[in-house]
Amino acid sequence: MAQRLGAEFLGTFWLVFGGAGSAVFAATFIVPNVVAGQSVQLGIGFLGVALAFGLTVMTMAYAVGHISGAHFNPAVTIGVAVAKRFDWRDVPAYVGAQVAGGLVAGLAIWGIARGRAGFEATGNMAANGYGDNSPGGYGLVAVFVAEVLLTAVFLYVILGATDSRAPQGFAPIAIGLALTLIHLVSIPISNTSVNPARSTGVAFFNGDGAPAQLWVFWLAPIIGAAIAGATFHLITGLDRRDRDISGEIEPEDVPVPDHVDPDAPR
Repeated sequence: MAQRLGAEFLGTFWLVFGGAGSAVFAATFIVPNVVAGQSVQLGIGFLGVALAFGLTVMTMAYAVGHISGAHFNPAVTIGVAVAKRFDWRDVPAYVGAQVAGGLVAGLAIWGIARGRAGFEATGNMAANGYGDNSPGGYGLVAVFVAEVLLTAVFLYVILGATDSRAPQGFAPIAIGLALTLIHLVSIPISNTSVNPARSTGVAFFNGDGAPAQLWVFWLAPIIGAAIAGATFHLITGLDRRDRDISGEIEPEDVPVPDHVDPDAPR
């Protein structure tokens, strides 16, 4: 368990640092062009930030997915537990490791960003929000619906891609691209959460109302993930509720040779 929690901490740290960090440091970057007498925009924009989030999940899923299952997200952990592909007794520890990883990443982003003269953390830490804190001015209901819907779709992709009958070795790519697409859709809506640990990791450093709105970015993703976990096998007909999300085979699924006592400890 210690190794699994370490993997979840590391993976969530990388997701928040790489994803939210790209928004803070690189989304908008203006370089003065002395020769032309005007500024040049070199920022990565929404597309770059969306790719950054997808790449963080994909790279860490390959790096440590075989250790912990690569959840990196409390909503994912709860969703796969609802789907009966993860043990409920391990949920609190996983969620704690993920939130801790997100907070350390937020601290790292804040600490580095302060190294630039004139940086003001308030309102500039890639926090999620609705109303005045939504990039596009979307209200509470719109943000809530978007977060529920997109998290549910994200869980459907995760549950399907990690099925043992799916193309092997490609699950991190599918999951990373799904998260990229989710961000392309919803950065203007809520700055995209679908991950309570990602939201928590930067909210308190951001201030500006983000901590007070944090409840939405816990409740909505968890509801979306729970819906997907409860309905995936009904919609798809793929009932793999005897398998851990990492794809590990349960002991009872392992064939027992004829010469071995089936009741002996394995």
